[in-house]
This record gives sequence, C-alpha cells and structure tokens, in this order.
Amino acid sequence: MATERPKILQQAPLGRESAYPEHYDAELLYAIPRAANRQPLGIDETALPFVGEDEWHAFEVSWLNARGKPLVAVTRFRLPADSPYLIESKSWKLYLNSFNQTCFASVERVEQTLVRDLSTAAGAPVAVRLFAVDDPELAVTNLPGECIDHLEVDITRYTPDPTLILVSHEIAEETLHSHLLKSNCPVTGQPDWGSVLIRYRGPKLERKGLLKYLISYRQHQDFHEHCVEHIFMDLMRQARPQSLLIMARYVRRGGLDISPWRATPGERPFESLRLARQ
Repeated sequence: MATERPKILQQAPLGRESAYPEHYDAELLYAIPRAANRQPLGIDETALPFVGEDEWHAFEVSWLNARGKPLVAVTRFRLPADSPYLIESKSWKLYLNSFNQTCFASVERVEQTLVRDLSTAAGAPVAVRLFAVDDPELAVTNLPGECIDHLEVDITRYTPDPTLILVSHEIAEETLHSHLLKSNCPVTGQPDWGSVLIRYRGPKLERKGLLKYLISYRQHQDFHEHCVEHIFMDLMRQARPQSLLIMARYVRRGGLDISPWRATPGERPFESLRLARQ
C-alpha cells in the first residue's frame, strides 16, 4: 500500500523526469541518511549490531580517453554499512552517465574520481574497482547452500511478519537461500526482485516459516539495504543465533544492481557471487 513519502525522498531524482547529463557532474549524487529507516528497527547508529557492505555493480560505465575514444568497464563499488548515508540509485546512474562525454587521462584518474565523489556523498570511504567487460571474475555462479523454494506453503501475508520465524531446540549450522525475495521501491513503487542467502549457527530455523517470512516482503516498500537490515534484525530477535549472515543479490535495474550484506561481527560474505539474473 502506498504511503506518503518522507521529504528527503520527495526531493530525490528517482521517480522524476531528469535531463540526460552531457558532462561530468558530481553534484548529481543524492545522499539519503540511513538513520531514518534504522530507527524503527531499533538500530542504534552509534553501536550498529552488524557489520556489512552494500556492493553495487554498474554495467553502463563509459568515458572518453585523451584522444576522444570511448572506453567501457563494469565497475564494482563497496559502500560500508556504517556510512551515515546511502546513495539514491537514480542519482548514481545520472552521475555515471555524466562520464560518457568526459575525457579522462587514464583509467586510474576515472577510479580516483569515483572514489573521491562517492566517498564524499556516503560520508565514508567507498571502494571502487573497474573490470574489463569480459573479466572472468564476473562469471555467473550459484548461491551456496540449500534452496528452500521447493517447499509447499500457504501464503497469506505479504508485509514483513517476524512471527513467521520459528525455531526448534536443535542447534544447527547451515546455509539456506531463496530466490523468492521481492520488495518494492519506496519512491516509485516498482518491484525489486532478489535472491537472499542466510548462513547461521544457532537454534535451527523452521524452513517453511522462514520461506513464508521472506515472501512476506512482497508488498513491502523499502530500499534494498534496509530490507536486508530488517531481515537481519528480525532473525536476530526471533531466532537468537550465535552468528548470522544475510546476503541479498538484487536484480539489475537501470544498469545497476545492489547486493547488500549484513552479519554479526566475525562473519564474512561469500565473495564473487554473480547470479544469472543479475
């Protein structure tokens, strides 16, 4: 169900007609404070209960070399979860488009410019890496662990309901995943499709309940990053695991995909996961 957007989102480029930028312009980046969405989840910005990153891939990155010849790259960005701001996705796309007709003396200068501008917008260091479009590190793979999508379940709830998360007295250490994650953009209402991985150690999760919980995001409106934090907080409160990793791999939109992860301290994500639908 649509709700009135906060003022900070009303001013965002997403969902509004925007002119295609012809020249480099760092002012196109639009930062959104994370705190407003974390407060309702009981997350203290001064003592985050998780570590993590927002991993972005951009597939429409191009610029001109000193002779005016276009160059292209796939670019990976890693934005730390403890940054005070996330960067709104359409503003990020417009910013990257502003490179298209701009000359740079070297690939290194492009990377330095991206690091400087994005770190300024996020309020924390952003890691940037440019890949050749056929780099083998970008190869498609599958999510580790066991997929729970085959389970037969009756679904009646399509907004997040943590009471669906049930555990047994048995202690487990396992990795599960689902491709049925869907949420909606809080600005445009457009669907955001994703896959989610859960690795934990603690009371064993009841799988049908977990699947129903993940599906309950289907009509929820929020940014990718906050959906992952919402899932993390609900699982920590309902299941009380000793360790937990949540990774989401969202489908590309507008030449960008976002893959946030959040984890208890000491947990690390699986590296270089690129899914076929990304």
